[in-house]
Amino acid sequence: MTSRERPADAPLPVADRQVRARFTKETITVYQAYAPAIAEAALAAGTFVAPFKRERMTWIKPSFLWMMHRSGWATKPGQERVLAVEMTREGFEWALAHATLSHYAPKVHADERTWKEQLRASPVRVQWDPERSVTLQPLPYRAIQIGLSGEAVERYVESWIVRISDVTGTARAVNRDVTAGRIDEAAAGLPREILYPLPEGIRERIGGTPVDQGPPGPSATPCPSRGVRGRDRAPSAGG
Repeated sequence: MTSRERPADAPLPVADRQVRARFTKETITVYQAYAPAIAEAALAAGTFVAPFKRERMTWIKPSFLWMMHRSGWATKPGQERVLAVEMTREGFEWALAHATLSHYAPKVHADERTWKEQLRASPVRVQWDPERSVTLQPLPYRAIQIGLSGEAVERYVESWIVRISDVTGTARAVNRDVTAGRIDEAAAGLPREILYPLPEGIRERIGGTPVDQGPPGPSATPCPSRGVRGRDRAPSAGG
């Protein structure tokens, strides 16, 4: 997709593979969508408990709009409830430091054999998929998805999660605005996500784009906003 082909609601171009998120000095917010039974149990316990299954890979997404794309604005079966999970930055960076890309990348891996060995040994997978605009059109840069399994899931559930909030209301409110053509109002209802400062070694491991290859500041957000609505309000981003 060229710059002339960007959707009308798209922001200025940013670097191809950088992590954008809501975060504080101690935590970063990621999103997951589940069936009501799993979501209710997690909200009550403050972490994931049965019927959540630790033996399965669980995917976390710092991009709210990519979560909306994946869950169909919280309408797909088994994804009717969207959760904002505040996890420690220490845990988030541990996961990325132990991650392997889901696909072989010559610029990241010494050779395909090395990649396959890392893939077998790593408890974390990373994928870079096209970021989404507020109308869920693909943008010409990527959003990160992080799959946790084995030791990483155990650490996530037992140690990394600080707080879980239900943001299904935000998803539905933004979707109503989008459906009604109120794009500015929809954008204003989104969580504000900014460039996350990855340590250099982690950035290289997951094939991220160097910070100096993308414009700094507000233009590096998927969609600027003035916060999120009502009870779904999440902590301010910072760093």
